[in-house]
Amino acid sequence: GPRPLCQLKLANTTDLSVTEATPLRFQDYAPAFTMDGKHLAFLSTRSFDPVYDEHVFDLAFVVGARPHLITLAATTPSPFGPQRHGRSFETPDREETPDSEGTPTTRIDLEGLADRIVPFPVEAARYTNLRAAKDGVLWLRHPVTGVLGASRATPDDPEPKSELERYDLAQQRVEHLAVDADHFAVSGDGKRVLLWTDGRLKVVPSDRRASNDDDSDSNITVDLGRVRQFVDPAAEWRQMFDENGRIMRDHFWRPDMSGVDWDGVLDRYRPVVERLATHDDLVDLLWEVQGELGTSHAYVTPRGGPGGPRQGLLGADISRHEDGSWRVDRILPSETSDPDARSPLAAPGVAVRPGDAIVAIAGQPVDPVAGPGPLLIGTANKPVELTISPSGGGDPRHAVVIPVADEEPLRYHAWVADRRAYVHERSGGRLGYLHVPDMQAPGWAQIHRDLRVEVAREGLVVDVRENRGGHTSQLVVEKLARRVVGWAVPRGMRPYSYPEDAPRGPVVAVANEFSGSDGDIVNAAIKALGLGPVVGTRTWGGVIGIDSRYRLVDGTLVTQPKYAFWLEGYEWGVENHGVDPDVEIVQRPQDHAAGRDIQLDEAIRLALESLETAPAKTPPGLPT
Repeated sequence: GPRPLCQLKLANTTDLSVTEATPLRFQDYAPAFTMDGKHLAFLSTRSFDPVYDEHVFDLAFVVGARPHLITLAATTPSPFGPQRHGRSFETPDREETPDSEGTPTTRIDLEGLADRIVPFPVEAARYTNLRAAKDGVLWLRHPVTGVLGASRATPDDPEPKSELERYDLAQQRVEHLAVDADHFAVSGDGKRVLLWTDGRLKVVPSDRRASNDDDSDSNITVDLGRVRQFVDPAAEWRQMFDENGRIMRDHFWRPDMSGVDWDGVLDRYRPVVERLATHDDLVDLLWEVQGELGTSHAYVTPRGGPGGPRQGLLGADISRHEDGSWRVDRILPSETSDPDARSPLAAPGVAVRPGDAIVAIAGQPVDPVAGPGPLLIGTANKPVELTISPSGGGDPRHAVVIPVADEEPLRYHAWVADRRAYVHERSGGRLGYLHVPDMQAPGWAQIHRDLRVEVAREGLVVDVRENRGGHTSQLVVEKLARRVVGWAVPRGMRPYSYPEDAPRGPVVAVANEFSGSDGDIVNAAIKALGLGPVVGTRTWGGVIGIDSRYRLVDGTLVTQPKYAFWLEGYEWGVENHGVDPDVEIVQRPQDHAAGRDIQLDEAIRLALESLETAPAKTPPGLPT
């Protein structure tokens, strides 16, 4: 059905007729017949219990799934209903009559089937992988967490784990079988569970929590250390080359492969496979093959990443001075709303100031040529002692800091703060500034850090330069498209607009050649909706989306451009072209070197010019 709706259907294996088991209104998934043949259990997102947003006026359905059950025969009562003498009210019928092999036969009364859907008496949550087992039903229950992990008590806290739960249909209760479950499968007789947990493969009972004895009959750990796998890399690469070709053929956004003779492309490149010497060679080859289609988002990404100790960074600009000392020139400020933007030298108790010299790290003198970098190898996220010589003179002092592994969040927030202050200063405080780094969870969080303050100004500059794309552009556009049509004027409080978080005046967007994917789309949408002009340069030009569903045999990720995008005013033309700005301003290297942002200057000029002819909406005075 319409994304993401899906329904369950029943097929009669005798006459091949197909009947709806559930209506096409919700997401119904993970169906399983109970082992007694009386019920069809499944998961469904049909719980609608909205939660108020903490930051903005909004309601969200944070959890909506719950296990449900259909009684297949009309005379079979709900297992969650009233009981009589230890069993449910039920008249004997053909359901309880086993066939010649002892397997219960199943009767399905199609009339009123959807009316017999009942929820399990468990709370709504996030569930997957419902499976039938002996005398009950199993499922995975997943914790509800923020996408960025910022809600954990500390960044070092472990992520909450998924839990394997069992509902006992006879006892009508939930049992917790494992608190750390990644995947599981049920044995054919329904009595055992093969469970992947905490990096181990275990065999445990399906009807009770396993004992703590790791080698008992009810808790068996499979020794995977005895597994041996022999790999012929050349044969594996041949297989990966062919499989990548098949996956692309079956998922590319155009069945005609954009007119490319795909079989001919594969045949032309296949001889090169025999000359590969390393996996890197294979990755390079697959990139070339994908590139023959001339479409964005056709990626090849090998599994894994760089290893070894991580370089510690101090979140500061440090340089060598004429006297041979290494001094702190600038300390990047912390962004307290982002756990990843922690500034080591700005932490409580450190008290380092610009101009101070770092003379030793962990008791080792800083080399006047190499500087502090070599002494910070392997110190990321670990305490280390610095010896600091104050710029104003005096005895050296010691401070314990925890270096970070990545300064990008710190430098990004500092860059945004500088741009915001610049817009405020150049506009005399009349214009607000928002930067949208991507169309994903980090970008959505970044918008809302300063949304209320910035939209309250007379006009708004929305900077989508360097936008890495994603899928949230429609949410961003909804915010920008709001228009003030009224005001709430409470006594003793500041008036606020109706609707809330709506720009009071003109909106000007800034884009460049690194605004890509959903960063292309947001600019096209801003122009199509007439929200305001786009200033800068033509965007990246890649809007055929992917779902990153497939990996090859060794874990190498290959993507297939699958989700084509048609946009009003551009039709199919954004792919391989991008979105043209209304006002083209090219940022030259010499502008960057001189610290000039001529694209932002033009956006400010246009917004202020627009305010002269169309002043911002303002709250009314009280009636006389």
